[in-house]
Amino acid sequence: MAIGQFRDVENGENNTLEDLEQPLVIKQEKIVSYEDEYGSDEKSTEKSGSIWMVLLSTCVAVCGSFEFGSCVGYSAPTQSAIREDLNLSLAQFSMFGSILTIGAMLGAITSGRIADFLGRKGAMRMSASFCITGWLAIFFSKGALSLDIGRFFTGYGIGVFSYVVPIFIAEIAPKNLRGALTTLNQLMIVTGASVAFVIGTIISWTTLALTGIVPCIFLLVGLWFVPESPRWLAKIGHEKEFQTALQRLRGKHADISDEMAEIQEYIVTLQSLPKAKLLDLFKSKHIRPVIIGVGLMVFQQFGGINGIGFYASQTFEEAGISSKTGTIAYACVQVPITMVGATLIDKSGRRPLIMVSATGTFLGCFLAGTSFFLKGYGLLLDWVPIIAVSGVLVS
Repeated sequence: MAIGQFRDVENGENNTLEDLEQPLVIKQEKIVSYEDEYGSDEKSTEKSGSIWMVLLSTCVAVCGSFEFGSCVGYSAPTQSAIREDLNLSLAQFSMFGSILTIGAMLGAITSGRIADFLGRKGAMRMSASFCITGWLAIFFSKGALSLDIGRFFTGYGIGVFSYVVPIFIAEIAPKNLRGALTTLNQLMIVTGASVAFVIGTIISWTTLALTGIVPCIFLLVGLWFVPESPRWLAKIGHEKEFQTALQRLRGKHADISDEMAEIQEYIVTLQSLPKAKLLDLFKSKHIRPVIIGVGLMVFQQFGGINGIGFYASQTFEEAGISSKTGTIAYACVQVPITMVGATLIDKSGRRPLIMVSATGTFLGCFLAGTSFFLKGYGLLLDWVPIIAVSGVLVS
């Protein structure tokens, strides 16, 4: 054997002194690489687990979103029939249509406290109960008062739904699916409104009120089979229920230790922060984003899109178009456009989409207003229906 060499008895190899000078980390790196190549798939599978319970829970929750859309879309196809059957004036029906938003506003204001006190599932159950009560009041209505009470109840229910459904979905979804699943909320709202528009042109207004109960029943039944939000359970200190719920959501054999630690750390950090006050929003470092955020929401509502949606059929009739044809066209446009927006929101960014949306809403309202201006002065009467329909669809 040459000088500077030694015999590795265990492996039966000849090694030089230069080999001894090589750091052992290289050998360890090879071992780690070997384990990653063959063992990381198993670990990632354990951590990813099964998402079927997340999908089931999301499908149950978005029944509330569908109910939201059903309530919003109810008044448009039923306006003529309700006014005729119950002998309502235009002002009385306008009250019926708009009181939904008053109930929704109160529901949204109280939704945070309700969701924290009753839990996400409890808040959804309460919302569904309000909506069912409201629909039954509308179904049995013989006058304006019971109609308004029923409409107010459904408004309050969807006001709570507007908060608790996206919160529940965001809290149960894994990070890689959170964005996609939360967009289902808006998609189902639009779908619910579109379905109400379409079937409202076929069935009576009382039967349409009963169809509004269907998503609530699916929601109430489905909530028995899905877990509560793990984050809410961790927040109120129910450790055992928190772990059980998270395990059900991620799969029986999934490794949830890292996610449990992350959630618990987040809860501890959140509780250690000083309690925020309403006046904190008006501090110099917060005032600009608050003005931008609140301003976007306020001006979105002042754009008048809800007014167009609530009274779409009457708008088409006044423009000289069949209310059924116009309402169905309006319904068919909403869903594809919402799907396009949901697809582009992460690719194009929020700001460009808001600008495009605002421009389209302005153009649509301008066209609709122009059509009725021309009709009022007897100008270009052949073009009035086309301009009106184009304006409503663009909006």
